Amino acid sequence: MKQIDSSQYLEILAATRQSWQNRYYAMYSSILKGVVVDPVLMQVPVDDHLVHRGDGVFDTFKCVRRGAYNLEAHLKRLVRSASEIGLLWPGGPEEIQDTVIQTLAFANKDDCSCRVILARGPGGLGVSPYESPHPALYIVVYMAGTPFMHAHPEGARVNKSRVPVKSGNFATYKHCNYLPNVMMKREAVDAGVDFVVSYDRQGFLAEGATENAGIVTAECELLFPKMDYVLDGTTMLRVITLAESLVQDGTLKRVIFTDITEAMVCAATEILMIGTTLNVASACRYEGASVGGVCPGPVGKRLDKMLADDIAANDAMRTRF
Repeated sequence: MKQIDSSQYLEILAATRQSWQNRYYAMYSSILKGVVVDPVLMQVPVDDHLVHRGDGVFDTFKCVRRGAYNLEAHLKRLVRSASEIGLLWPGGPEEIQDTVIQTLAFANKDDCSCRVILARGPGGLGVSPYESPHPALYIVVYMAGTPFMHAHPEGARVNKSRVPVKSGNFATYKHCNYLPNVMMKREAVDAGVDFVVSYDRQGFLAEGATENAGIVTAECELLFPKMDYVLDGTTMLRVITLAESLVQDGTLKRVIFTDITEAMVCAATEILMIGTTLNVASACRYEGASVGGVCPGPVGKRLDKMLADDIAANDAMRTRF
């Protein structure tokens, strides 16, 4: 072991470069007060409470054809989540949005994903948030994921999660303490399925590791869980708005938030998993059993296409950069 000084630091960092870092396009750091485009320079201070306490919030959105989709809704949820943990960015949401757009311009990619992290900031290794004199803002632009049904046209496999749901407000704002979500994803990978879904203490459907879940019933109703133990997914809420046209043309009878038991999930004609990266994924198997008669089902297929079209071409939902 040797002591490393500042003259050696960058040389050592350069030697740590990994192939997966090619997916990272740009990072803004309020600590640096600027943007770096070399992945090995995309660093966060170890004494930022984000690192050692998970003390921060984040939101992620996608960009298609140089348009940031539904950016206002994502940043509104970021600010609300930050408020829940007593975190305030001095420049307000307008400054955050302006910094996001500038960072995307530095990345210079037509299609990408962008994660905005509002952290407690550096200031000691204790648990008290008051150790940090100033919050920190990090914005990372990276390679966009492929919508699920593009990569898996055969549909998704879903199991029931054994990981307990988050309690109270911890379920309804998007904070960086993601250990339960991590364990759910590990559970899915270990079981050889695409997603797992949790159920709350009353036995009602909640959500996936990073996805909202809903079902289509035999009565042609599109149901989503009540928001008591569920994050208000921006993509899910947009899909619900788009689904109103399916009510108007008679494909669906109604779209509602309600309690959904596992028996209802098992009897559903369609199970849908919805998220920023995957769009609308149709589950063809739940706990190993087939879902519905045809998979992907008609509602899931139409909603997935409607959402993709909305992302690509609805100027009212796109912020150009």
